[in-house]
Amino acid sequence: MTQAQEAAVEAFRLERGRAVATLVRMLGNIDSAEEAVQDAFVRALEVWPRDGIPPSPAAWIVTTAKNRAIDVARREGSRQARYEGAARLAGDGTEPDPASGIAERLDEPVDDDQLRLIFTCCHPALGLESQVALTLRLIAGLETRDIARAFLTPEATMAQRLTRAKRKIAAAHIPYRVPTAEELPERLGAVLAVLYLVFNQGYGEAQTDVPDLSREAIRLTRSLVELLPNELEARGLLALMLLTEARRPARFGPDSEIVLLADQDRSLWDAALAREGRAIVAECMTRRDPGQYQLQAAIAAIHSMAARYEDTDWTQILGVYDQLWAHQPTAVVELNRAVVVAEVHGPERALSIVDGLPLERYHLWHATRGNLLSRVGREEEARAAYLAAAQLAPTEAERAFLEGRAAGG
Repeated sequence: MTQAQEAAVEAFRLERGRAVATLVRMLGNIDSAEEAVQDAFVRALEVWPRDGIPPSPAAWIVTTAKNRAIDVARREGSRQARYEGAARLAGDGTEPDPASGIAERLDEPVDDDQLRLIFTCCHPALGLESQVALTLRLIAGLETRDIARAFLTPEATMAQRLTRAKRKIAAAHIPYRVPTAEELPERLGAVLAVLYLVFNQGYGEAQTDVPDLSREAIRLTRSLVELLPNELEARGLLALMLLTEARRPARFGPDSEIVLLADQDRSLWDAALAREGRAIVAECMTRRDPGQYQLQAAIAAIHSMAARYEDTDWTQILGVYDQLWAHQPTAVVELNRAVVVAEVHGPERALSIVDGLPLERYHLWHATRGNLLSRVGREEEARAAYLAAAQLAPTEAERAFLEGRAAGG
């Protein structure tokens, strides 16, 4: 690709979520918004190599998508509906009748288009997994295969789920608006899950020179905390993100290879982010109403206080994991707890826990088994486990790391 085309691809990767959110607010239709933004991207691939990269690629994409939507609105629908839609998109102040199908604009306490769209997708008419999956597609711009990996679900199943969610929104005439202040708390669980998955998707990338998904998730979570200052779980999620992001500078080596927590140079950790995260955790714990995100943040805070890996207070972490299991008794939580059990009670006990978990489609289950099998001297089985993990790994860096472990590296 030419430099201009590479710039278009990068702009689309970084700005697709914002652009789609803006167009959904304008159009009141998910499919139309996605199509308009996609058309703008195709147009960028054609125009930028000829005319040069625009000063603000993000603004160019949104403006071009908006103009495309205006053209479509003028061509389609009834005369009244198409002129009302086009006038509104053009920004002349005309407000359509809600019966025209254009998005309702009620009293909206959320200023951020992306946060507004997250709440919109998290309508209680949709199931939790559909809420999360649809928002990951729209806000994070994740491909269906990546969303399927996050849910440990086959890609075909996830594709059907996304299609059904869009159809249900259309069939039920779910309005594209922010819920009222009274409705916001009931959608909080899905919103937090979305933000956490967006953060994790970005945290898996080695890049640190661009505003990636993890930083975008932190920004949106800060906005959420401002919107709902008394929601402890929102604060807990923000603390968890900050404490995790603090470790990013040490998480990858010079060639983008993964560096495990035990081997990280802790002097590279972002001390300011870690301090902010610990302060939020301490404030939350005084309220004595812990939830899953607060407890995960507490675990991250304990890790951040150890100057060396050997200084980690594993017994305290295991106690927090026991509380987390009571709140969230899932196989993934038990897998993470088993890692701590290995440090406190030995790898044999941890391996007996891991072997009983139904996580064969999860690469970290195989990787954890590989580590524990190696620690108890079962090297051939460990090698097979690492190779199985490498086949399921979602990123090239993880695949390379796991294949190296299988080879004895």
